[in-house]
Amino acid sequence: MDYLRRLQMERPVLFYVVLFVGIFVAFQLLLFVAGALLGPLGLPGWAPLVVVLAVLVLVARRQQR
Repeated sequence: MDYLRRLQMERPVLFYVVLFVGIFVAFQLLLFVAGALLGPLGLPGWAPLVVVLAVLVLVARRQQR
């Protein structure tokens, strides 16, 4: 964590690029896993996106409590 804080202070552009890429890759991985799990069920192609977004909303709501 200390490394990330130092990177944020010394090179903020690099920090935000790394942060964006990390979040993007994690979201793509979540979509891939959801698609692999829901694929055999014959659901439409947008179903994994809805499932991932619903899970993220549930996690965010539970953290607000």
